[in-house]
Amino acid sequence: MTQKNIFAPDAVYVSKQSDRDQVLKETYDHLRKHGYVKGNFLQHIIKREDNYPTGLDTTTLGPNLPNIAVPHTEGEFVNARLIVPVALTKPVIFKNMIKPDKELRVKFVFMLLDNYPDGQAKLLAEVMAFLAKTPVNDLRALLNMTDSNAIYDFLIKQFT
Repeated sequence: MTQKNIFAPDAVYVSKQSDRDQVLKETYDHLRKHGYVKGNFLQHIIKREDNYPTGLDTTTLGPNLPNIAVPHTEGEFVNARLIVPVALTKPVIFKNMIKPDKELRVKFVFMLLDNYPDGQAKLLAEVMAFLAKTPVNDLRALLNMTDSNAIYDFLIKQFT
């Protein structure tokens, strides 16, 4: 799989919402309009995020990096295999994946869509590998971007 087919220009989003569920709803509305997700996607991604949080503390990757989240749900609720980058103009609270009782201020979301059973695990591994190998300054630049075209261009060039 190449990076060219796991990102789509119309599946990069910037949200001005300040609440997790509103970010997920706004992103869902955008993805639904473009046919990437099914009508029951939103309720399932929120329920999964409540039960299995996806916030990631990025302090282990380098100094002054914004935290991220990688929400996803089962393949039966999506129509495509994509990583959907969502830039947040203000931090939004997600629960920590490793310590679910802890809250994290998240500034960037990599929403995972995979219409194969348990396919999100492979996409999650690819996101984690990308985060680990990308130079900290480049990663910091990406996670602070709020222009969807710039985000798409960066990821097409750097995500391998």
